[in-house]
Amino acid sequence: MRRQIPRSAFTLIELLVVIAIIAILIGLLLPAVQKVREAAARTQCLNGLKQMGIALHACHDTNQMFPMGQFPWANPGVTTAPFEGSWSWQAYILPFIEQDNAYRQAKTFASSGGSNWYSWYNPTAALKVKQYTCPADSRGPVSYPGPPNGLPVDQALTGYLGNSGTTSTALNGVLFSGSKVRITDITDGTSNTLLVGERPPNSNLEYGWWFAAYGYDGRGNADCVMTSNDLALASYFRSSYGCDTTNDALKIGLQPGKPTVGCDAAHYWSFHPGGGLFLMSDGSVRMITYSANSIIPALSTRAGGEVVTLN
Repeated sequence: MRRQIPRSAFTLIELLVVIAIIAILIGLLLPAVQKVREAAARTQCLNGLKQMGIALHACHDTNQMFPMGQFPWANPGVTTAPFEGSWSWQAYILPFIEQDNAYRQAKTFASSGGSNWYSWYNPTAALKVKQYTCPADSRGPVSYPGPPNGLPVDQALTGYLGNSGTTSTALNGVLFSGSKVRITDITDGTSNTLLVGERPPNSNLEYGWWFAAYGYDGRGNADCVMTSNDLALASYFRSSYGCDTTNDALKIGLQPGKPTVGCDAAHYWSFHPGGGLFLMSDGSVRMITYSANSIIPALSTRAGGEVVTLN
């Protein structure tokens, strides 16, 4: 008699059933994994903003005012050092985020005379500060390539912009060109006034330079600081870099955005679903949803007298 050997292989039907089950499990698990990753990125972003808040308040305690949102640009030919034209608020808080060496390097270069009045030549401009990039941005810290574009060093970017107010000329925020705002000047209440918000760099990497930020208007706007209700800013980016709408009102304040859409550089947005994280002037951090865009201008003024409900 012939011995029967047990069959050990799967039939085709059994193999297809197993593959189908695995596919279903992956489909069920993937959203959960993505939610966990987003929660982790959001927590890291929140902690990073809180650290910036601590640094800004430490800078305030040291100097009796918040740092300038942007040091006003001085025309070429100025002969008085230090040359800090267009330095951003993020440059001035370096000593308070354990970047003392970078700050000293920047100061040494700016004080060395010669042709070093040009802040974009400063080697510190190339420093990629991890804390200045939201972890939800999969690109990580990025830089505008300097040497191919006529600059000796790269220009590192940030995804966090200071609140300069409602428009580029209103100067009614907290961090704007030449600002010297004290906590006592924020009469709307520090818990009701924005200090820093999210706006990732666009894919062309031309705005969001964290160290020396000239901005679209010479005041650092859309570079190191952001307005909340400036149609002129939205119009500039729509006409210069392209847009997915002709309605400038849809590109101010807090709106959904993409790095590939040029005009999205004109407003706050984030890679977090549903809205963006904001550092308030009291040091707290809040998630503000896109549906609350209508109150962003009121939150941008330090002494506007508005009554705002922010849940």
